[in-house]
Amino acid sequence: MRSFAFNVAYWLLSIVYTLGAAFAALAPGRGATTWIIRRYVKRMVQAMRVFAGIHITVRGRERLPTGAFIIASKHQSWGDGFATYDQFDDLAFVTGDHLEKFPLLGTVLRKLGAIVVNNCGGREAREALKHRSADAHAAGRRILIYPEGNLAKVGEKFRYRSGVWHMYRDFDMPVVPLATNLGLFWPQEAFRKTPGTATLEFLDPIPTGLGKEAFLARLEAAVEGKTAELIAEATGQPVTPAVRVLAPDEAAKAARVGAAT
Repeated sequence: MRSFAFNVAYWLLSIVYTLGAAFAALAPGRGATTWIIRRYVKRMVQAMRVFAGIHITVRGRERLPTGAFIIASKHQSWGDGFATYDQFDDLAFVTGDHLEKFPLLGTVLRKLGAIVVNNCGGREAREALKHRSADAHAAGRRILIYPEGNLAKVGEKFRYRSGVWHMYRDFDMPVVPLATNLGLFWPQEAFRKTPGTATLEFLDPIPTGLGKEAFLARLEAAVEGKTAELIAEATGQPVTPAVRVLAPDEAAKAARVGAAT
């Protein structure tokens, strides 16, 4: 019943606020659209608490540096974006182009200054990430990115992609790893929700200047290590490292290669 009530609230809120944001996008600047989306995010986090029984607790805000920085987060739940966006007044975020398929949402994303890239990755996606994130950096905005590029199941992880390192190098900004166990309570895009207290934890910023391999290894170790600890804390089970699996695009490529041979 909780899951049904939340999903009704989810769609009602999404429709009403997306329509409002689309109209606001006709106004000059980002102010009106940003205001509406912030209200939407707050109402969604409230709905998670009231209807689904999912409470969000946030740790490590004292670790956040001043000025602009990049947040590199674990992504196990559709609710991650709401919970993280709710922590900041103005946050640019990297998202896949699949969201542009929803009516009006593409217009809203462009007005917000979201960094929309091709879900399949590749050179085109890297170029889009470079140019669109440069606009956000020039405006002094904080940027949220999911380095794995996909929603992972609890206990699994994908390869950490290099887009976050290119941003880190090109813009000379620190990267703040973000761990979460929200996937325990709202798994990926699942209908069923489980009541409980989910935790988001901002970790120590990674200073600028690291090479690609060293940076990605440090980021993955921080995010995956703390995420495993948060999952263990919530479940009462031993800390268990996530298992690496193929991302959807990698699995599809492997399948094509297998079919060709």
